[in-house]
Parts: sequence; structure tokens; C-alpha cells
Amino acid sequence: MSSNQGSSPIAQSGGPSDGLFRKPRDPSMAPRHYRTPRSLPDVCPKEPTGEGRALCDGPSVVADQHRWTVYNSKVNLPAALNDPRLAKRESDFFTKTWGLDFTETDVMPSFYLPNISREHFSSYLQETAQRERIHERCKNICPSKDDLSVPTITNNHDKARAELEQVPKIFMKPEFVLNDPATFNAVLPWSHFSVAGGKNSRDVASSRLLQEKLSHYLDVVEVSIARQISLRSEAFFHAMSSQHELQDRLRETADAVAKLRARTAAIDRVMCRGPLRALRDALTHNNCIKLHNKLKLMAAVHQTQPTVQLLLSTSEFVGALELIATTKEVLQQELQGIHSFRHLGSQLCEMERLIDKMMVADFSTYAQSDLNRPFEEDSQVLEKDRLQSLVFGLLRQRKLDFLDIYSEEMVRAAKNVVRQCVVKSVSQISEIDADTVKFHEQMRLMTFHQWFDLLLDIFEHFILFLKRIKATLSVIRNVVLEVLDSSQRSRLADVSSATNHSDGRTNEDEEEEESVGGEAELAYLTHEGLFISDALNEAEQRSNAAAHAQTRAQTRTDACGSDSASATTESSSSREHNSNTTSSVPIGGAAAIEDVMPSDLELGRVANNVQELLYTASDVSHDRCIKVLMTRAKDGSLERLSSSEFVCLSQAVESFVSDTEELCGRRSVSLRGALQSQAYRFVQRFHEERKTKLSLLLDNERWKQAEVPAEFQDLVDSIADGRITLPDRKPTGSEDRKPSEFLCVDGEKYAVVGTVLLLIRMFLEYCQCVNDIPSITSDILTRLADLLKHFNSRSCQLVLGAGALQVVGLKTITTRNLALASRCLQLVVHYIPVIRAHFETRLQPKQYSILRHFGHITKDYNDHIAEVSAKLVAIMDSMFEKALSKYEVKAPMPSACLRNVCKQMAKMHEAIHELLPEEQTQMLFLRINASFKLHLKRQLARLGVVNDGGPQNGLVMVDVAFYSENVQALRSLERLDLNMPEIWEQKR
Repeated sequence: MSSNQGSSPIAQSGGPSDGLFRKPRDPSMAPRHYRTPRSLPDVCPKEPTGEGRALCDGPSVVADQHRWTVYNSKVNLPAALNDPRLAKRESDFFTKTWGLDFTETDVMPSFYLPNISREHFSSYLQETAQRERIHERCKNICPSKDDLSVPTITNNHDKARAELEQVPKIFMKPEFVLNDPATFNAVLPWSHFSVAGGKNSRDVASSRLLQEKLSHYLDVVEVSIARQISLRSEAFFHAMSSQHELQDRLRETADAVAKLRARTAAIDRVMCRGPLRALRDALTHNNCIKLHNKLKLMAAVHQTQPTVQLLLSTSEFVGALELIATTKEVLQQELQGIHSFRHLGSQLCEMERLIDKMMVADFSTYAQSDLNRPFEEDSQVLEKDRLQSLVFGLLRQRKLDFLDIYSEEMVRAAKNVVRQCVVKSVSQISEIDADTVKFHEQMRLMTFHQWFDLLLDIFEHFILFLKRIKATLSVIRNVVLEVLDSSQRSRLADVSSATNHSDGRTNEDEEEEESVGGEAELAYLTHEGLFISDALNEAEQRSNAAAHAQTRAQTRTDACGSDSASATTESSSSREHNSNTTSSVPIGGAAAIEDVMPSDLELGRVANNVQELLYTASDVSHDRCIKVLMTRAKDGSLERLSSSEFVCLSQAVESFVSDTEELCGRRSVSLRGALQSQAYRFVQRFHEERKTKLSLLLDNERWKQAEVPAEFQDLVDSIADGRITLPDRKPTGSEDRKPSEFLCVDGEKYAVVGTVLLLIRMFLEYCQCVNDIPSITSDILTRLADLLKHFNSRSCQLVLGAGALQVVGLKTITTRNLALASRCLQLVVHYIPVIRAHFETRLQPKQYSILRHFGHITKDYNDHIAEVSAKLVAIMDSMFEKALSKYEVKAPMPSACLRNVCKQMAKMHEAIHELLPEEQTQMLFLRINASFKLHLKRQLARLGVVNDGGPQNGLVMVDVAFYSENVQALRSLERLDLNMPEIWEQKR
């Protein structure tokens, strides 16, 4: 609150942008019109103070009679404001808050603020000079209350300003809100009170002082507000003084209005009554003309029922519906309330419901005849004109569920297709008696080739069935889209026509158009010359109006019946008459027709349902084919098919599914899913057969090297050339070629057993199955991985676990058996990457995770091979431990112990050098030599023989030389580094 607000009754404004509203000054209002207001006596006595002068003028009774003022206070202000504990009264906020020790200091002027002089306010003073002069005049005209002198007012204002300055500025800020923590802490400085929980005398005194201080601020503000209100109370009495002048002016205005009314009555009597009588006669004439036209319209409506019956006799449903709709509109708009036609509306509604039933029944009959006709007929669409007429009529009546009728008939027709094909096939098989065997059993009694021919015949008939449905639905969809397009064009034409004819049309043109419209309605209601009125001839004479109506009707004809016109069986003259009369429908009739027709959203939904019905037809066909498959597979016959037979079945189903997808435009998964489930069972049976066969082969395997027939060598060569498939037939001349001892793979010889050769052929069968049936790739891969794991685990049990001793009856597991098993495992490991690459090309990227099985299998095989090698080393290690434990350093040399060791190593080399490649033989003998050196070193340490050049050392060196010569004399071990000095203990 500013201190200068009480100095003058007019608030000052700082300029155009000060945000205050400026009331425009009326130059006619001069100061001399104001009357000096009289002040009211002060009814509230002033409360005395200790200083001996009044606090402020008394408040206004008008403004403050219901408001709390300082005079309602019941507190002794001197006692509230004075603290008896202090010698001097606190008047400063900082001293009250921070104590008596706080002293004010001079603040240095800021270096960043400019020096403000009077020239900075020159523009503001120039702008407010005029308002200041007006303010001074008002002060002279309206003296203050009780004729107080200017010095007294000035003193009061200075006193009010001084009192308001005691109130801290934070209470005057617009953003003062106690919800703000910073504002709250500034007003109530709780930091000066102890927070220990107890209340001491200092805290009680501080809180009481703070309360008194705030009460003092409240009193100062309320007194200032009361003073401002009392200074402005004269404005109310000034408004009352102006009421007398206002009453005089109202009296003069009433006299002027009475004179004006008298003159207006004279003008009405002399100049208006005669012309108005002429206008009333003209209006009566026009009403008679309208009555005549209404009677002619009633005569035309009377002929509606015979005309509708005639149209129904010719199956022209659309024309009958249009006639009924137009007649109902005429009854509602033009002939409403006619007593003779009170029952005609209900009769027309009943006829409309009858037509609905007739159209639904006719469409159902059409669907049955279309879907159940023989497939030998060339025509794709049966009675296209009839179908178009029926569809348009059903759309006209909002019978949008007619597609459900077609869908039900389609399902029944699909069942008949399968039944007809089965009956036809069974009639050609003499072994099956169709009279005694049930329908489903007939398909199970067929051989696979007979059943497969039946399935192909069903596929062929369903393709023709879908083509026929697609052609019919295409006609229905075209009708729906034509109606939708016509509706949109009609709407645009009506909008443009209404816009063009709304401008510049006179009253006479409107009357003429109404009369022509009534005659046009009459012409529309006549059919085949049953009712011809004279008004029709009069309408034809008015060529301009008729041409205008003809132009509007052309657009409306497109929206209502372009499709149905071709479906009627009327004569050419009848169709021409209907076209001309339809073109004469008034705008209201066209609007009613558009209201009857489905909306654009509904038509769009029907068009989408037509496409969905084609998808449904495809699904229904696939479902019937699935039932044929499931009927055949119920006894497990499909699982017992050979690979070639199942491949033929899979290819036929895939071809049928592809044809239906191309025909209907949507991917179907039901038939593929059924085939996939059968393929899963086929794969399971396929895998079980080969796994059982492999188990039998392994249980009868004697783990001897087998000869490799030329057929298997050619198979391996084809794999090397990238053809991972089984040959269709045996290569010519393979019987004349002799078997070989080894299997050559990429230039490397493998000694194998017969089981491994058959295993190679088995995994080629798995790869061939994937080539023929790509959908079962993941299942085949899992089964092949299981087959490879089974071979690895079973061979480990038979060879390393010595299971062949009990299963086959071997006397012992020899080193040759172990080496041969290792070589067979190495051959399988060689082909695992080839198999993995073959499957990877046929898997989806998201299925690559299952390829990890090959990594696990490779690791298992390599571990098995390492175990076989460790077993060979362990055999020699046990022999070394037994022989060298009896070794003694004494003549003759070489000792018998070393001779026996060299003999056993020669036997080992003889058993494995033809089976294992040279590198593996060398690595194996290096490990055997390390074992020999370890045992010899332990024995020499036990005997106390050291490398000191003594006699015993010499004897040992002779034996070592003999050992080295014998080992290096073996084939492929000539350059083997034996490193024999390691047998001696290293000196520390």
C-alpha cells in the first residue's frame, strides 16, 4: 500500500504501459455541473490517544457499517504496543528481531546504479500535467470532509504515511503468501526461540512481543483503510444528487414517445390498410393453388398400392422400395394429418417388411444354386444382373447381414464338395462297398495312391470352388463400392446445388418451384400410365423448371438405382419412364433416400466383410482338407508312409496352400499346421526306425575293419562335391568295382567299421528329408543330433566300457579295436561341420540357436577320441609298470626286461599304424615314450643308479640305446625325438 493513495481521490498513472484503466474524459462535463457534496456527520467517535491528537477521521457509515474496524478492538493499544521491560520503545524491525545491539549503518551507494535527476522524469511529468491540473480543480470543487483545511489533510496524510512506513515492506508485496517457507520464517522468526523443548522466560517474552508487534501492524493498516474509505464517501452522495435531472429527462422522453405513437397510428390508417388487404388476397389465391396441387398429390398417392403390387409381380424389389419410400416421405411431409390416409403408412411399412423377407429368401435361394451347381459349368457368376439387383435392394433396406447367409451356404457347400469327391472315388474302387462301409471308413480302406488321388481331386475342386466364390464376391463388392461412390458424389452435388440456388432466388421462383415439385412428385408416383394427371402436362410445358429438375435428378439416380436398373425386367419404355420420374424427385425425397441408404462407414464395413468372407472361404476349404487328412491319419497310416510318399503328400499340400494364398491374398496356417503335426509324427517314426536300426548294428558290431563298397565311396565323393543328398539310383558300374580297404575322404584314408558306413547313409537320409520337407528342418536337426549322440554314447559303452564282450562275445578289447573306434569317431567329426552348414542354409535366422547342438556333439566326440587315446597309453603304461618293476642293472645287456618292452611296443605299432594316420601315431608314441621314461626313471632311482659314468651307468645306457634303436626302427617313427636323458635325476 503506497502512502500517496490517501492524498488524492484519483489514482495516478505512470504512462501508457502502467497497466491502469483510463476512463475517457467527456469534454461536456464541466466542473460547474458538480455540486458541492455535503458530508455526513461522523457517527463513530474518535478514540483518544496518549498524544492528544486524533488518529484519523471517522469511517463512513455507508462503506463500513458491516466491516470490522479498529474501533471494534477491545485491546488497550498503549498496553499492547509498549513493553514495560524496555527503556525505549522499539520502532525498528531489525532491532526487534536481532536485539538492541543491532545498529544501523550507512549504506554505500551502488556503483552499478545510475544517478537519477529530474530530467529523467520530464517525459512523465509532461504526460501527467493535464491530469494533475484536473485533479487540482477537483480538489477545489470537492473539499475534504468537514471542510478540513489543506494543511490538516496534508498533516493527516503525512501521519498515515509515517504510520504505514512502520509496517515492514514484506507485508505489502503482491507475492506475500504465508505458505511460502521463506516468507513464513521472515514474518515469524522462530530461530530466536529455543528448540530444546522447554519454555524459558526469554522465549515467552519474545513470543508476546512478536504478537504485540503484529497486532500493531494490523491496527495501522485497518486505520489507514478506514481513512481512505471515509475520504471517498462523497462520491455516493454526488450520484444521488444527479437523480432529479435524470427524472426530468425521462418525463420529456415519455411525452415524445406518445406523440410518435399518434402519428404512426394515423399513417397506418391512411397508407397501410389498403395495400395489406391486396397482399392478403394474393396470399389467399396462392393458398388455393397449393390446395389444388395437394388434392392432385393425394390422388397420386392413392395409386401407390396397385403400383407396388405390379412391381413385385415382376420381382423389381428396388423400384417398389423406392416408390414406398417416396410415398412415406410425401405422407410425412406433404399429407400429414390427412384422415383418409391414416392407415396408409402402416400398410406401406408392412409391405416393406414383406419385401425384406422376399429379398432375403431370394438371396438365400441364389446362394444355394450358385454354390451347389456342377463345377463343369464355364460361367463364373450365376445370373449377374439378378445378383446385383438383390444386393442393391438389401443395401437399400440396410440388411447388411446378407453375407452371413452366404457364409452359411458356403460351409454347407464345402462339405458337399468333399462328399461328392469321396463318392466319385469310391464308385471307381470295387473293393469298397459304399452301402455297408461308413463314410470315414471308406477313406481309410483306400490304398495310399488311391487316397492321394482323392486328395488331389479334392484340392482341384476346392480351387474351382474358391474361384467361383471370389467371382461372386467381386460382383457384390463392386455393387457396394458403386453405391458408396454414388452416395459421395450425390452428397457433393446436393451441396453445390443448394449453394448455387440459394443466391438470387425470388419469392415467385420459389412458389413456381414448389408447384412444379408437387407435380413432379405426382409424376414419380405414376407407373406404366396407371394414373396420368393434367398437372403432368402443365409441368412439361414449363421447360425451364423441368430442365432444372432433370439436372438434379441425374445425380440422384446415380445414388439410388444405377445398379438395380440393369436388373429389372421391364420394357425399355417403362425403364425410360422410371428414369424420368425418378429424376423429378424433390430435394426432400433425395434426402430421404440418402437417409435410408447405409452410411459411408457402414458401406465401407460391408466391403471389408466381403473381403473377410473370401478369407473365410479359404479357411473353410482348408478345414475340410484337414478333416480329410485327420480321417486318414486316425489309424496312423500317414505315420507309416515312406519318405518319398510323405514328400509327395507334403508337396501336394504346399502347392494347394500356395494356390489358395495367391487366390485369396492371405497366408493360411491351419492346413500347414495340420501337415506340420503329421510331419512331426512322421519325423518321430522316421527317427525311431533309424535309431533302432543303429542300435542293432552297434550291438552286432565286432569292431573289425570292414571293406568299403564302391557305392559308399561314390556317396562320400558326392558329399565332397557339395551334393548332400542320396543318389536316385546306384551308379552304373559300381557292382563291377571291387571294395577297398579304406574310405578316402578329401585325400585322407579312414579305416572304418560297417556301422559307420551305414551311419553316413543315415544322416544323408536326414538331410534329404530336410531338402524335401523344409518345414520340419528344426525337428529333423534335433533328431539327427540325438542320433549322433546315441552313436557316440553307445560306441563308448561297447568299446571303452567293454560292453562288446557281453553283447557280441568278444574275448577282449584290443588296441586295434580301440584305434578303429577312434578312427570312426574322427570320420563322424569330419562330417559334422558339413551337416551343420547344410542345415544352417535351411533355417530361419531366429532358429540359429539350435545349431549349438553340433558344437556340443563335436566336443563330446573329441572327448571320446581323447579317452580312446588315453586308454591306449594306459594299456602300455600298465605294461611298463609291471615290466620295469623287475628291471635290474646287470649283464648280459640288453636286458630281458627291455627286450620284452620293445617287443610289446612293436606289437602296439603293428596294430595301429595302418589304422591311424602318421601324425596321430607319432603323437601316441610320444605319450607312450614319456610313460616309459617315467617308470624307468623311478626304477633307476629305486636302484640308486645315477648318471656318474660308472659301470652301472654304462649298462643302463646300453639298454637305453637298444630301446631307442628298436623304437626308431618302427615305421613312421624314424625321426621321433625320444629325449632319453630325461630318465636321470637332475642334480640340484
